[in-house]
Amino acid sequence: MSRGAQGKSRTVYSTDKGRLCPDCGVVKADCRCRLLKAAAPSGDGVVRLKRETKGRGGKAVTLVTGLPDDAPTLKKRAKALKQRCGVGGAIKDGVIEIQGDQRETIKNMLEAEGLTVKLAGG
Repeated sequence: MSRGAQGKSRTVYSTDKGRLCPDCGVVKADCRCRLLKAAAPSGDGVVRLKRETKGRGGKAVTLVTGLPDDAPTLKKRAKALKQRCGVGGAIKDGVIEIQGDQRETIKNMLEAEGLTVKLAGG
């Protein structure tokens, strides 16, 4: 019976403690791993704006990637962008989707906040 590449087994549940974090082994309610991972932004520090129509019935959306925000801040920023553009949108996998081709409006707004912005793709 194989236990993965390292051959290590981890305790994921303890009868006296309950569920444990698989990364640090601390009780899930007290675990700080998820907060530390969310706090560390990844990427090169450049926000990219991309216009995309693929799989959307020909309708354009603007994708905003590379923002150095955690989930709650990303949600607030998406709300502000949607209000500024006067359109709808969503957050999917850490990427903000804004309806329509709103690249110039979003670029001006993010540059005013001091972020480096590039227009990427078509």
